[in-house]
Amino acid sequence: MNNFNAAKATLLTTHWIKEWFEKNASPVDKCVIGISGGKDSTVVAGLCVKALGKERVIGVLMPNGFQADIEDAIKVVSTLGIDYYVINIRDAFTNIVEKIKINTGTISEQALINLPARLRMTTLYAVSQTFGGRVANTCNLSEDYIGYSTRWGDSVGDFSPLANFTTEEVIAIGHELGLPAELVDKIPSDGLCGKTDEDNLRFSYKVLNEYIRTGYIEDKELKKKIDERHERNLFKLNPIPTFNYFEETKGE
Repeated sequence: MNNFNAAKATLLTTHWIKEWFEKNASPVDKCVIGISGGKDSTVVAGLCVKALGKERVIGVLMPNGFQADIEDAIKVVSTLGIDYYVINIRDAFTNIVEKIKINTGTISEQALINLPARLRMTTLYAVSQTFGGRVANTCNLSEDYIGYSTRWGDSVGDFSPLANFTTEEVIAIGHELGLPAELVDKIPSDGLCGKTDEDNLRFSYKVLNEYIRTGYIEDKELKKKIDERHERNLFKLNPIPTFNYFEETKGE
């Protein structure tokens, strides 16, 4: 990881974004990004502005009722000078939860945690289709490696600029872009259950990133834990499984 060239990575990523839009969108299509105020959405927004120009980037802020750090999200869009919308998902969230409880009598804690992420992705696609655009995925390699995302929530999108960068590399790109340090260096949290990522994971991104890049990890029990988590969550990155009747019956 010591030989990571943030300047080169920034240049090549912005070029890739520009080329992707040239091939997969019209010249006026917008890039739509969910802005949380964390480093990943901040860096993706910065890269897209650099690649496409601020007039083609839209930020969408989606608090679920009250969001303690929403000022960070506002700082992102203000710093970059992009258009943005604040769409509070609380009413939709509450309505769905109530309807599930009325019909089933209960709702699981995990459903309550993941529902906001899925509502936010639905909102992003609605905004994207309204203005004509493409939705940016903001996950990074470290999160994807261990499945630290919500399936059909923040794990999806039309293009993913950070998917092959670890958290430390994302931070380096953010500094290279000249983005506010307090946003780029912000301690990551999932925005769902009120804990930091590392509180939930019970290991540091630094240890995980070194393992991803070099294969080295001192704690063998931790290695086992990470390997098991990686294998268990690979389904989030793979295409949806399909049954092919014609392949199964070929030659009969």
